[in-house]
Amino acid sequence: MRMYDIIAKKKHGEVITDEEFDFFINGYIKDEIPEYQVSALLMAIYFQGLSRKETVALTHKIMHSGDVIDLSDIKGIKVDKHSSGGVGDTTTLILAPLVSSCGVPVAKMSGRGLGHTGGTLDKLEAIEGFNINLTIDEFVNQVNKNKVSVIGQTKNIAPADKKLYSLRDVTATVDNIGLIAASIMSKKLAAGSDKIVLDVKVGSGAFVKELDGAIQLATEMVNIGTDMGRETVAIITDMEQPLGYAIGNAIEVKEAIDILKNEGPADLRELCVTFASTMVHLGGGAPSYEAAETMVLENLSNGKALEKLIEFVGAQGGNETNITNPETLPSASIVKDIVADQSGYIKDIQSDDIGIAAMILGAGRETISDAIDMGAGIYFNKKIGDYINAGEVIGTIMTNKANKVDEAVATVLKAMTYTDVAVEKRQLIKAKVTKDGVLKY
Repeated sequence: MRMYDIIAKKKHGEVITDEEFDFFINGYIKDEIPEYQVSALLMAIYFQGLSRKETVALTHKIMHSGDVIDLSDIKGIKVDKHSSGGVGDTTTLILAPLVSSCGVPVAKMSGRGLGHTGGTLDKLEAIEGFNINLTIDEFVNQVNKNKVSVIGQTKNIAPADKKLYSLRDVTATVDNIGLIAASIMSKKLAAGSDKIVLDVKVGSGAFVKELDGAIQLATEMVNIGTDMGRETVAIITDMEQPLGYAIGNAIEVKEAIDILKNEGPADLRELCVTFASTMVHLGGGAPSYEAAETMVLENLSNGKALEKLIEFVGAQGGNETNITNPETLPSASIVKDIVADQSGYIKDIQSDDIGIAAMILGAGRETISDAIDMGAGIYFNKKIGDYINAGEVIGTIMTNKANKVDEAVATVLKAMTYTDVAVEKRQLIKAKVTKDGVLKY
């Protein structure tokens, strides 16, 4: 078998077999196939696409290129959640304790962020002493004892994906639906959960900008999960504006605490209730979505979800006082209001630019080696459709970088577009995709 022949087949739109994917992935992992040939195949796939069978085969090979985690020792149905990213995406910090408070185990492996703000692990490490480096045995024991644990991904989860993504990034082949779906699902399937719920973002702050593209991506991922024996549900959510109000690390922990107190921004609460209810239902915690939603809302109002967060943090070595008294979380030395430079209804918000402003302040990483300032970030509590008066405070920046203040403020102001005509509020939940099809809301 030759890589040349596989490239030629795909160039002409023919189907790559399981054996050919096996040859390609194994050879690439072992450095037996040069990157210029892998680049050629990626470009052929980019233009010719992948069939459903090919996408599943590629996902399977990437998934098995490294460790596949066995969580069978965890009692109950494990439901994992994955977000395709966004600005102010605090959901794991809320969903992990909320879902587990309903009796459904949450065994989650998360990653760090590269870009706007830290990833889930970075946000958890804003809590003093929180340990994300448990062994698999400790992880399993923690979930069996407390119903919840979140740790860092093992380094050998889907190593082929890491190599392929780096190459796609420099060969302009990232934005192919089949390749994106295989990349995401290979890691989720390797992480060992029984069922998967996907948060597929769409809009200016997301990778996919249009609803049709988001539905296509969601459908590909649901098909992969279905064909590989894992029930998968995708919910498409709006990312035309930052989710919630907080964009950063410690301030996102504070916002998660607010939601678990049954307070906080309405959009973040709506999203978390939707996802928690879906996860509780899939995990066997309730006989229907409606029954699961009732349980989720009860645990937000009766304090059980917040109690579970405190227990979860303490069990992983974190300072529980950071949760019971959020003012003890990291803060910044410079706090400055952002003042509107014009009046009108907010028509558009370039979410990516708000995220970039937070990164400028120190809340995110431009390169993998950058250190994150846990106290840095932006509190931005305005939404599309709100009316703003010139001179009104529309947000607050927090940083320890005095030389970055003006740049960050200017970036936030530039991200907003105004109009004199009233603008409708955004719909947050756009569609749901299951093995049975697409339901638009």
